[in-house]
Amino acid sequence: MRFIDAEDGSPVISGLTRVIEEDCCTLRWIWPGGIEAVYIGKKAAEQAGDGVLDTRQLKLYTKAEYKANNGYHSRIEGVGLFVFTVYACQEGSAGSQLILQPNQENRIEISAGRAKIYYSISSKGGLFRKFKTIQIQVTTEVPVAKDVLCYVKKQGSYPANKDDGMLYPFVAPFAAGKNVLPAIEIGKQDFIRLFFTDGRTYGQMYELISV
Repeated sequence: MRFIDAEDGSPVISGLTRVIEEDCCTLRWIWPGGIEAVYIGKKAAEQAGDGVLDTRQLKLYTKAEYKANNGYHSRIEGVGLFVFTVYACQEGSAGSQLILQPNQENRIEISAGRAKIYYSISSKGGLFRKFKTIQIQVTTEVPVAKDVLCYVKKQGSYPANKDDGMLYPFVAPFAAGKNVLPAIEIGKQDFIRLFFTDGRTYGQMYELISV
């Protein structure tokens, strides 16, 4: 089994839709002519664009099963945003061929709920010191990549958003559970808050909570 790029006239998946009821998601699509089976993949949204395709993680689903079940049903488990991809499967002289669609009409996103990220910032400083020591603690329900979060430093007051001060990236990912970061020194009148690096994208996957 191998992947091939769609060409003019290739049988491709279209009209992919989703219906979510409680903890179950139903996918439906328009079957192209001559296709009797598809392979369905599911990935976390942050991994969906990494270009890594493993056929062992795909599920075979036939047109007969689709008709019998009125679609493809999948339980919604875990948290975060997931991407389902439906690959049309055609038989060639070299075996099964899964069709890659550059138009991405065979991909759809499903939200399984937002994972919570809790963070706290504690500070220590002497009366006559010019600097204070900051300790950031991040506790997450799931592993979080280092580029999901950033911290912003502002003089005189807490920053209102990631553009309201000096932005600093994190240098390591966050493991699920408690993460105590190395202490840093900042000016006595400086204040820090954590933000998503991309609120539109990561705000669908995580909930950032100050405690």
